[in-house]
Amino acid sequence: MTSLLVRPQQPDEQGKVLEVTPESAGWDHVGFRVHDLKAGQRIEGDTGDREHCLVLLSGRATVTGGEARWEDIGERMDIFEKIPPYAVYLPNGVGFSVEATTDMQLAVCSAPGHGNHGARLITPDRIKRSTRGSGSNTRHIQDVLPETEPADSLLVVEVYTPAGNWSSYPPHKHDVDNLPEESILEETYYHRLNPCQGFAFQRVYTDDRSLDETMAVEDGCVVMVPRGYHPVGAAHGYELYYLNVMAGPKREWKFQNDPAHAWIVRQ
Repeated sequence: MTSLLVRPQQPDEQGKVLEVTPESAGWDHVGFRVHDLKAGQRIEGDTGDREHCLVLLSGRATVTGGEARWEDIGERMDIFEKIPPYAVYLPNGVGFSVEATTDMQLAVCSAPGHGNHGARLITPDRIKRSTRGSGSNTRHIQDVLPETEPADSLLVVEVYTPAGNWSSYPPHKHDVDNLPEESILEETYYHRLNPCQGFAFQRVYTDDRSLDETMAVEDGCVVMVPRGYHPVGAAHGYELYYLNVMAGPKREWKFQNDPAHAWIVRQ
């Protein structure tokens, strides 16, 4: 089994079905986990030294963070409704709770925090939507926490890739400190498939092929991208969603395409 692929497990007592930590990934910045919660189930935590972005993947919840409280938020009951999610930004050093008011799925995204921003609700109308690419390279973007919105480290984005299309393509990377041309960002891809029995493929590789892994990705899997190019292909008949979490030494997303495939965007 690939070292970069994390598969979901049965929910624990907190509803947690998967988790990536800096320790488990062998990197410094990105943390990610998913909870499947039943209506009435409640989880509590503390952000510690890490800022958090709580993304309501589906369902509704009441969320508290520090002194703030948001009652029964959420609109998207299924990821593939494709409407933007509700999310909550939390700085480091605050306690929080999430109580599901319906069955729900919650993504907890984290990275080092520096206390520069307060807790806030991110509503669907604040989330920019766009389309990238053309033809079989078309995909649809929902920017949950982009560079243009305040945070210390985190970048969070949703991507919908139509069945049979490619995404994160042409292959690109962000693993060199060479701003303004390229930045260093670790990244996780949380994948969902519609219908759920589908699959997609993701390759992670470097120029010298010291890292070169190709993974068959199923519903609910996470792929870790510590470095290298990382294209994704959705199988015919199966629509692909993924939630990207990125963080690194500097909060800038600057990437370089694989020179062998850069001609694709110059057509």
